[in-house]
This record gives sequence, C-alpha cells and structure tokens, in this order.
Amino acid sequence: MDITRDTVFIPGATSGIGLALALRLQARGATVIIGGRRQELLDRLGAAHGFGTVRIDTADAESIRDASAEVIRHWPDVNAVVLMAGIMVAEDWRSPAFLPTAESIVATNILGPIRLIGAFVEHLRAKPDATIVTVSSGLASVPLRPTPTYNASKAFIHMLSESIRLQFAGTSVRVTEIVPPSVRTALMPGHEDNEHAMPLDAFADEVMGLLEQDPEAPEILVEQVKLLRFAEVRGDYDEVVGMLNASDPHATRS
Repeated sequence: MDITRDTVFIPGATSGIGLALALRLQARGATVIIGGRRQELLDRLGAAHGFGTVRIDTADAESIRDASAEVIRHWPDVNAVVLMAGIMVAEDWRSPAFLPTAESIVATNILGPIRLIGAFVEHLRAKPDATIVTVSSGLASVPLRPTPTYNASKAFIHMLSESIRLQFAGTSVRVTEIVPPSVRTALMPGHEDNEHAMPLDAFADEVMGLLEQDPEAPEILVEQVKLLRFAEVRGDYDEVVGMLNASDPHATRS
C-alpha cells in the first residue's frame, strides 16, 4: 500500500481508528473516501478535511452494493479498501438472550468484509497495484471473556486474510492485515478512558510508520499487540489469557 499516492476507501472511518488513519493517509498525500451510516457526520467530516464521503451500512448487503458502486463510479482510481467497520458488544452465552447480539456482530464484522471484498474484487484486480486491508484484533489470538462473538469474528478475519493472501499471490492485489491491540476508542462504553488500552494517536502513528517502512507487509503489528498475537508461539498463552481477563475493565464477572 502506497500511503502517499493510493486512492483509499475506508468504510467505518467516521470515528476511532478509521478516522485516525484516514486523517494520516490524507496528510501523507493519499486520496481518501470515508464511509459511514450518518450522512450529517459524513458531510461535516468531508467539509472539514476534504474527504470524499459515501453513506454505507456495512451490516446491509444492499447498502454495500450501492455504496461500492458509487465509490467505483465517482473515484475510479480507488485501489485500496480498508475493511474497518466493526462492532464490539459484551454478551452472555449462558442464556439464549445473547443470540441477537451475536447475529448483529457476525453481520457487521464477518459478512460486511466478505461482501465488501466481493463488491470490489473485480475492480481491484484490474488495477496494476491494489490492496485489501483487513482489520482483525489481538483478541483473534487471546480471548476476552465478555466478548466471545467479537473475538471469534476477528479470528475469522485473521484466517480469511491468511487464506485469500494465498489466492491473490501472483496477482496485482496484496492483502494486508492490521492487528490492533486494545485502543482507546468508543468501541465499547468507557473504553476511551481505559488505562490498559493504547492511546489512539500513538496507535495510528505507529501503524503509519510500519506501512511507510514496509508497504508490502502482510501484517501490521504494533509492539503492544505482540503480547497477544504471539502468546501461543511463546508458550505463555494461559498466563496471557489470565492477565488480560484480570486487567480489562470489561472482563469482570457477571
């Protein structure tokens, strides 16, 4: 991914990590189109920063089809898609009440990226240099107790990234997986003030530095996520699971 020249579509970039990366890509010279559900917020961000904007609900298949077609029509140079949109919600699988929450997470975090790739794959393959950027999580490797479906959805994204990278080998499309640790955003209530989470600006700056250092990197791993990402490799998986679930404010027992 050439962060200085690419035309990048980021659905889910109206706040948090998505917006932080959009701002930094824009500052480096990339053309950035952001997507989100709230037209008023998109209009405000577009006017303030010069982003292209497209309304999209990544939990809705028709919205994905329409928005992707609009992006390709208005920005035919688009050659990178960052699959940023996602939700993280606590759930309790000890009663069937968890089901609607789990289904909603799957629709956004799993079906959303699958449908977006499906909408853009032919366009990207026609480009001489293109990138699909997936966004998984350190929780793909070590589970957080209150968020089983979120953890599983990010494990899916990790293995999907690994698998389609093999299929795209030898083509003009590369697959880059960004693996965030816990970051201070509004992804869950109160998480912006979580002292155990990485500050948003520090995370986004480190990601940009890693992309600049190696534009073809298969995984973007900031230092703070390596504790989780390589727990099984190091042989301290059980200890890391215990530490994560003892220290995270969302991991208290209910």
